[in-house]
Order: sequence, then structure tokens, then C-alpha cells
Amino acid sequence: MSTFEVAKKTIMKKNVLIILVALGLTTASAQKKGDVEFGINIGYNNSSVSDDQSNSDSGNGFNFGGSVDYYFSRAWSIKGKLIYDQKGWNNDLIYGPNGNLYRTNIDLNYLTVPIMANWHFGNNRNWYLDFGPYFGFLLNAEDSRFGTDITDSFNTNDFGLAVGIGVKIPVSKKIKIFFEFEGQGGFNDIFKENDYSAVTNSRSSLNFGMNFLMK
Repeated sequence: MSTFEVAKKTIMKKNVLIILVALGLTTASAQKKGDVEFGINIGYNNSSVSDDQSNSDSGNGFNFGGSVDYYFSRAWSIKGKLIYDQKGWNNDLIYGPNGNLYRTNIDLNYLTVPIMANWHFGNNRNWYLDFGPYFGFLLNAEDSRFGTDITDSFNTNDFGLAVGIGVKIPVSKKIKIFFEFEGQGGFNDIFKENDYSAVTNSRSSLNFGMNFLMK
């Protein structure tokens, strides 16, 4: 390797280090009582159901939405979200139009509203842990093999517990990007009619988004 190439790599490494240090030092005084943050996010979902009667697999989807976070203190806030949420499961057995059994995927699309207590911790309190109830409103349901609308087979409401952990990275005094892991566990049976044990939703997601501080 030539001296020029070595020098070039050294300069690149120094530049990367400078950028990382700058990001780490971007300030970022912690939020205080009365502050409000608005957020937008998108994420990857992995969902399943608590169904002991079949050998179904977890399904994949995405979510996107917005949030409002009101600070009661530097450490605590309450966050409300409005999310378009894809749930469901794969490899389920259903009867087709000809009466035969087929394997298919079940797609459930919800409008989900979590209301969460949010604890902020770490340096500048950029880490957070949130938890609280969520309420889901079914938009539609479909089996992917035949494209059949099966919304009428499901309860229109879903509710359960949501828990998440994440970190916010300041990019300016009023803007932060964030990465988070969130899980949801349902409490009620998703089916209108069910002669067996209750079937409930379960969903985990990896999310990315941006928060805007309003003052």
C-alpha cells in the first residue's frame, strides 16, 4: 500500500471520528416539564397469534405513524401514538371455494393507539423505556391465497399491553432521530366466534423515526 493510500485512509478515519464525536456532543439538553415532542416513524413488524390448534408461523409486515410526547419532568412523559399496524400470521389452514383445505397467510390491518408512560434515562436522558395499554381498531382482514375478505370473522377491537425501549440521537437542538424496539401482547380473542381457547395477537417491531421539539 502506498504512502498516499495510507495517508488517505488515516484522514478518512479521522473524519469519521470527528463526525461521531460531533454527533455525540450535539447538544442536547434533556427535555423539561411542559415540553412537547411530535414524532413520525416507520418500522418492520413480526407478528403471530397464540393459537394452540394449528402449526401456523409468524408473519411479517410494517407499521408507520405519528406520536405526541408530553413531558411532566426531565425523566417522565406520557406518549400517545397513532399507528397503521400490519399484523397476522402465515401458513394457516383454511377451506377454499371447492371445500378443500389450503395453506394461506392471514393479513390483519389495524389502526393502533398506544398510550404509554415514558421513562427517560442515561446521558442527557436520550434513552427511554415506555409501557402502557394499546387499543387496536381492525381496518380489514384478508387471506392472501384467495384474496378473500374475512373481516367479518374477526372482532373489530383489540387491546393489550405495549412495551418499548429506544434511544434518541440529537441532530440539532430541536430534532432527534430515534431507533426503538417495541412489543405488543393482546388480551382479547381476535375471533368473533371461537369454541377453543382465546386467540390473541402478538407483535414485535424495529422502528426508526424522527422527533421534533415544539416550544
